[in-house]
Amino acid sequence: MDFAAIKKAAEGYEADMTRFLRDLIRLPGESCGEKEVAARIVEEMKKVGFDEAGIDAMGNAVGYMGNGKTLIAYDGHIDTVGVGNKANWKFDPYEGYETATEIGGRGASDQLGGPVAAVYGAKIMKDLGLLNDKFRVMVTGTVQEEDCDGLCWEYMIKELKIKPEFVVITEPTDGNIYRGQRGRMEIRVEVKGISCHGSAPERGDNAIFKMGEILAEVKALNKKLKKDKFLGKGTLTVSQIYFTSPSRCAVADMCAISIDRRLTMGETYKSALKEIAELPKVKKYKAKVSMYKYDLPSYTGVVYPIDCYFPTWVIPEDAKATKAMVKAYEGMYGKPKVDKWTFSTNGVSIMGRNKIPCIGFGPGKEAQAHAPNEKTWKKDLVRCAAVYAALPGMYTKEKK
Repeated sequence: MDFAAIKKAAEGYEADMTRFLRDLIRLPGESCGEKEVAARIVEEMKKVGFDEAGIDAMGNAVGYMGNGKTLIAYDGHIDTVGVGNKANWKFDPYEGYETATEIGGRGASDQLGGPVAAVYGAKIMKDLGLLNDKFRVMVTGTVQEEDCDGLCWEYMIKELKIKPEFVVITEPTDGNIYRGQRGRMEIRVEVKGISCHGSAPERGDNAIFKMGEILAEVKALNKKLKKDKFLGKGTLTVSQIYFTSPSRCAVADMCAISIDRRLTMGETYKSALKEIAELPKVKKYKAKVSMYKYDLPSYTGVVYPIDCYFPTWVIPEDAKATKAMVKAYEGMYGKPKVDKWTFSTNGVSIMGRNKIPCIGFGPGKEAQAHAPNEKTWKKDLVRCAAVYAALPGMYTKEKK
């Protein structure tokens, strides 16, 4: 494999990738609103010579290059979070900015740069004759990940019967190669009360006071959760709180919280729910502990309900996909660090639910995700496109 030629080709496409990424940043595409972003990705796929490119029923942009038997996929989600308080931004998040080394804008790192690099990685394969009869490359721009990570792939695997041999997750990896992540789930805890006039609160039963006692136990539980040597500790935090009350002059008759629970190796949704349900104040006040379900329609109108449980996953250091990615990187950029994500990715479905191996390498940094003044780096786009282009050839060698 001519690594020097691959690296040179990727460097030659820096301007094209920059332009493409800035086009995507200009198209607001929060979850369930990615239509224009998907269309722009398909347009670029066709422009650079993909053999097939289109949008599936759920709204995912999907392109193919090559005709071999082994399917290798590159996944990048194309939805973003919102901008939050715009006063915290130093520039227009949807116009962004460009310098000699950086690109700014909402989605720059999380994670529109991933699909950009993957599209041009596939183009480099075609340009340099790296495609052969052994493999076929699939590049996706997937929807609704920010709302419900993995939902898009659950649909593609279960309904469209797409099953790659392995998938490259192009989420930001800080220049490293990632082989796993903690899982997560979304838990609701609800406690009931009885309302009465606020001038005589003793006549009622205040649900907010009950929840206050439960919150103290939940906070303490976080320190006791299981720890894994590679993935680290399981965590939880209260992310939302709700109540119902007849008025501001009344005792609250219901209070509920949402818990963002991060699951390390060995933890499951059953064990996490049980930990909450067995807290003394939860039992005392007969609080209801449940898992959320996601059932919002995609921008095409497809509804694919799923429990808000996103399993933990890890692949071994000596897995074929890991070794192939490391060798592809080493051929051009030296020895990489192999690590794991802090946040969650579509791998929760691909590997977590369906046991299709995933390996992570993507432009940008995790710390930029969901933050104001989000940015990425042009050198990351180039490096990722080069490694993506070299990867299938290295993988087919690993299989021998």
